[in-house]
This record gives sequence, C-alpha cells and structure tokens, in this order.
Amino acid sequence: MSSAVEQLWTLVRETDAPEQSLVVVNRTEVDPIQRLLATTFDGQSVDITEGDVPDAADDTVLLVRDGEVVASSSLQSVIDACLLVNSDLYRTGPGGLEQSRASSVITELDQTVFELRGFPAAEKEMEKLILILISRFIEGHALEHGSGVLRATFQELSRLGTENDTREVYRRLADTDLSVHVYGVNDWELPANLDTVLHTGDHRGYRESWCVLFRPASAEPRHAALLSLETGPNEWVGTWTYDPQKVRRVDEILLEEF
Repeated sequence: MSSAVEQLWTLVRETDAPEQSLVVVNRTEVDPIQRLLATTFDGQSVDITEGDVPDAADDTVLLVRDGEVVASSSLQSVIDACLLVNSDLYRTGPGGLEQSRASSVITELDQTVFELRGFPAAEKEMEKLILILISRFIEGHALEHGSGVLRATFQELSRLGTENDTREVYRRLADTDLSVHVYGVNDWELPANLDTVLHTGDHRGYRESWCVLFRPASAEPRHAALLSLETGPNEWVGTWTYDPQKVRRVDEILLEEF
C-alpha cells in the first residue's frame, strides 16, 4: 500500500460521526417519496425517521445531531438533489454551478463515513451520486469565492475528456483567481484553454482516490474537502469535512505524496 493511500485511509478512519438522523416532519407527500429518501440512505449510518412537529412546515427534513436540530430543508429539495444531481440541475450552461445548491441537511452530514456503490455494483446509481453532489457543492463554493486553492483527483485524466460538463466546470474554475490543480493517470492531453496545474502519476493514490479540496485564500470562507477511496470496482468509502485542520492535512498529502 502506498504512503498516499495509507495516509488518506488514516483520515477516513479518524472520522467519528455523532449520533444523527434525518427526520421527515409533517409529511403530506405520498409514500414513494418517503421510500426514495429511505432507499438513498439505506445501509448508511444515518437513520431516517418521521414525526409530527406542530410549529414546523409540512414536508420538512430536519438533520438532528446529538438531540439538536442543526439543519433543515424542504423534502422536495432533498428529493430533487437525490434524483437530479446528475441531470440538468447540476450541469453547466446558463446558471451552471450556481444552481448546484445542495440541501443543507445533506451537505451538513460532514464527518459521516458513507459506503457507496455505483453502477453496476449498485442497482441504484444514486448511491454514488451523493459523492458527485458533494463534489459539485465544493466546486461551486470555490467558484463563488474565486480565490485560494482547489485540488481534484480524477483517477484517469480522460474523465475530463469524456465528461463534457466536468471539463466545463474546471474551465470556469480556472478562469478565476483560484489555483486549480488536477491529478490523474496521464491518459489524456489537457487542452491549452484549460488553465490548470497538472499532476500525473500511476501509484495507488492516483488510481484509487477521489478527492475535491478547497482551501480559501483567507480564513473566513469555509474550507471543504471530499475524501473517498475506491475499495472495489466502482465501490467507495467516502466522507467530507469542513474542518480547516483536516482540510490542510488532505492538502498536505496531495502536495507531498502526489
């Protein structure tokens, strides 16, 4: 096991999520909507429950952590995120990344370790889409602030060649004052108009990691890092953090080991 992979796994194993649950309150939506939410988080360390709260709006999802409500979103916004993260809602074009405002009850599930699968390992591709959602969320956050450092590992650089929407995202990011760094196995030549710093290699860190990291130029904007590792064909263990110290540790691993 390479030093890079060992260090990234250490960060994942250090993650200790508090007791938390998503509570759907005052639900009026039909049962299939509730089942979709439950299916999305099936097998994860996040319980899905229901309840009636007199002072809350109908069809609201609460993130309850250690007995306290830390975030709330409409049920519809959560379902839209689950269903549409890989569709036009999150694609570039008019509005582009500015539209990728993930529901806070999802983005605030930081410090939670997810075990996720993509097709064909999972019957429902939406499992892996949670990681895509958070990737887009961090990229949109970086674009909004426009300065600092953004790092992203792609496994194969050809993903930027075949995924037109992703390539457009990184073209827009590179047009800001951000220092944009992309990492991957060198199987594709970046076009000249994609002004990023390129890092290539073929050790396991390149081949098995999926990281998106934003370190702002000042202390005030939120630091953010998605950290996930492939454990089998299209199977992932992933988490994300806004803790500046942990974000710096991921940054240091990418700087020193890639």
